[in-house]
Amino acid sequence: MSAMMKLLRKKRGLWVCPLSYKPIMQWKEWKSLFVRYLIIFFQVWEGRWRVIPHDVLPDWLKDNDFLLHGHRPPMPSFRACFKSIFRIHTETGNIWTHLLGCVFFLCLGIFYMFRPNISFVAPLQEKVVFGLFFLGAILCLSFSWLFHTVYCHSEGVSRLFSKLDYSGIALLIMGSFVPWLYYSFYCNPQPCFIYLIVICVLGIAAIIVSQWDMFATPQYRGVRAGVFLGLGLSGIIPALHYVISEGFLKAATIGQIGWLLLMAGLYITGAALYAARIPERFFPGKCDIWFHSHQLFHIFVVAGAFVHFHGVSNLQEFRFMIGGGCSEEDAL
Repeated sequence: MSAMMKLLRKKRGLWVCPLSYKPIMQWKEWKSLFVRYLIIFFQVWEGRWRVIPHDVLPDWLKDNDFLLHGHRPPMPSFRACFKSIFRIHTETGNIWTHLLGCVFFLCLGIFYMFRPNISFVAPLQEKVVFGLFFLGAILCLSFSWLFHTVYCHSEGVSRLFSKLDYSGIALLIMGSFVPWLYYSFYCNPQPCFIYLIVICVLGIAAIIVSQWDMFATPQYRGVRAGVFLGLGLSGIIPALHYVISEGFLKAATIGQIGWLLLMAGLYITGAALYAARIPERFFPGKCDIWFHSHQLFHIFVVAGAFVHFHGVSNLQEFRFMIGGGCSEEDAL
């Protein structure tokens, strides 16, 4: 007899605690629960599972109560989880938006990193700078689609991959700062170095906070959005520094501030939709499979990352065109 069975005693058809003899759960309820999960297990194992409504999900799978139908059941098989990529359910869009985004940035990164060295002023430095951006984007998107694929496996797996998912967001933000700071303060490396240290400290702090178990719960949805939004908005300070030191006209043309603002707008819009759960908040049950807030957030993240790449690529091309030289005025 197990320790739990020794602790519990059966009295008049009920399982009770010997200290208080208060019913915990009727034997029929225990049996029904066991059979229910046993059926789910064999359906999943054999690949014959069906989507289920939100109200019968276990608590650890309940994230958005405005998505009423189309959820995967608990699937304690990684094989079944990965096979579910090709099924239609609430996570289908979340998986494919970042899976395809990951493949896109992987191919783009390989192409960019293997460009001829004659396309760069300082090939090694610039490829490292862009490599950090691509690494952040690929890790973020990889952790994301993997999390959305396997988070229905079990509570422990869900918790582990959610922490990787949130860490990936911080890595993307940190990696995005590197090329922009490098080229914007190309002739003035001291503030570039200071801002890089600050963003790394803030990013590591965000990663540490995201390891807290409660951080992944639905109640902390707004906190999650706020943490990563705040991390991204810390870029306002170096952007203002650049505008003040170089002037608005130069910042808007050479500095590509317009693309930076567009990227920020995309990220902020995506985070706001995610935090407010729009549009499913206004149309419960109508956006269960397509176009719910988390999918839109994923689309805005991929679009924002590409817009940022386009902006810093323009910065790189400008630096290449002028030969990388710095005047005394630029170095001030």
